[in-house]
Amino acid sequence: MVQIENLVKRYGNLVALDHLNLKIAEGEIFGLLGPNGSGKTTAINCMLSLLKYDKGTIRIFGEDMRPDNYKVKQQIGIVLQNVAVFDELTVYENIDYFCGLYIPDKKKRKALVEEAITFAGLDDYRKMHPKKLSGGLLRRLNIACGIAHKPRLIIMDEPTVAVDPQSRNKILEGIKKLNEQGSTIIYTSHYMEEVEQICTRIAIMDHGHVIASGTREELKKMIKTGETITIEAIPLTEKNLEEIRTLPHVFDLHYEDQVLTVRCTGARHNLIRLLNYLQSQDITFGQVSSELPTLNDVFLEITGKQLRD
Repeated sequence: MVQIENLVKRYGNLVALDHLNLKIAEGEIFGLLGPNGSGKTTAINCMLSLLKYDKGTIRIFGEDMRPDNYKVKQQIGIVLQNVAVFDELTVYENIDYFCGLYIPDKKKRKALVEEAITFAGLDDYRKMHPKKLSGGLLRRLNIACGIAHKPRLIIMDEPTVAVDPQSRNKILEGIKKLNEQGSTIIYTSHYMEEVEQICTRIAIMDHGHVIASGTREELKKMIKTGETITIEAIPLTEKNLEEIRTLPHVFDLHYEDQVLTVRCTGARHNLIRLLNYLQSQDITFGQVSSELPTLNDVFLEITGKQLRD
């Protein structure tokens, strides 16, 4: 569906994309992650021929992507982070306008607009103007405008920013439904749990190129963390901390405000060994939790950064 090879984009001395290679198969929900400045937005803008690049090739649907390749562009839908609708138009008129950029036939367009309104759950708001919509409804309108023409490829850049949990769930359900209906989706988000929930494959970018890619499980196997144990309300001395560090399979430890966080490799019985040690030292403690690695652990270990940096 999308093939990017050796893409280079410079802004003066700054290399925004450094020989970026990316392949996205038809039918995927492809997560594109990276800290601010990693090159995600530049890559998307180059993909859409909104930016000229210095070197490399971009092929979409098997064709070279060029600014004048309208045959390809007509099959792409875009949902940007910043809501892009007209305040002067109603919900229905906005969706009809954006759909009309791709579908000139009025009869066909009307059916598509109605379908998009139902899909986004906007039936009760079709005559309202954007200024009167809540943040969640506004996001859903933004999505309806981007997907009404039934594109084969949909690029979604942070579609759930600043929305309530109910609207976020509605949007995520809609994205999965679009994928089931045949759309391939490129999805960027700062919410790791969203990417882990809906994406079939994920690429992590930093410094203008992909540093890791694969399914959720493949990415988790790339890192050292196999289990994270957290124990609250636990009084520990420096001697205790040093002894915990020497326990088998413990490779990282953090202790602050009487909360202990221990990261272990993927061995069995890590929690039992830690609790046995605490019992042997007659140390009392509060709540205990043990978690398998998350996508956030993968990101932190591979990039050394929080995604929201």
